[in-house]
Amino acid sequence: MSLVCRVIPCLDVAGGRVVKGVNFENLRDMGDPVELAREYFRQGADELTFLDVTATVDERSTTYDVVRRTAEEVFIPLTVGGGVRSAEDVARLLSVGADKIGVNSAAIARPRLLDEIADRFGAQVLVLSLDVKRSTATGSGFVVTTHGGRTETSLDALEWAREAIQRGAGELLVNSIDADGTREGFDLELVALMREVSSVPVIASGGAGDVTHFGPAIEAGADAVLAASVFHSGQLTVGEVKAAMAADGIAVREVRGVRS
Repeated sequence: MSLVCRVIPCLDVAGGRVVKGVNFENLRDMGDPVELAREYFRQGADELTFLDVTATVDERSTTYDVVRRTAEEVFIPLTVGGGVRSAEDVARLLSVGADKIGVNSAAIARPRLLDEIADRFGAQVLVLSLDVKRSTATGSGFVVTTHGGRTETSLDALEWAREAIQRGAGELLVNSIDADGTREGFDLELVALMREVSSVPVIASGGAGDVTHFGPAIEAGADAVLAASVFHSGQLTVGEVKAAMAADGIAVREVRGVRS
């Protein structure tokens, strides 16, 4: 586990706007991504993650523009995912300011893509994004999904994580589809199981709704915690989350943006 735990706001972007739903459905507009990114940087976010949730050809240029404008104003690591299908896609995103690239569906369709990205750019650039559901169809009880959680694969989530790490993934972004947007807390069992099989950092995602939810995810084995709607709605600030984690004895970087 990392010595210092990271807090990462996630911006799901569609058509140049930040959107959020519940269990990946009923998306609603949450604001301008560059403005939100700037605010989270001010609050003390350790990193930012942009996910192009539609990833259509028509919107790809919009995503590049959003990444470029954000990188010009926000000086923390920026991970970008959604619709990445080739090493050339990675090269272009890096050229406009991304630091790390998240890959999901394309790697499931063609696992060799992970090798190609890691070999060309290094494991530090490659983040495997896993959208995971509970399922009785796999040995671990968790299955990998694609297309925003709408399509289940036959892949056991833990076995896929192991394979991806062997192929060069430098980080796992583990999102619980069941918990996503519910604000009832992270899936701690899923986090703990991923920690057991992972030799690389694990980012817990899906379900954050209160400052008390973040510490347990770290204690379960996550190196970083990611959230979206609680930050976008203004319910919580990054600083408030960090302050709560620090009070629990969890090491975090500088705390800012705590309301009095």
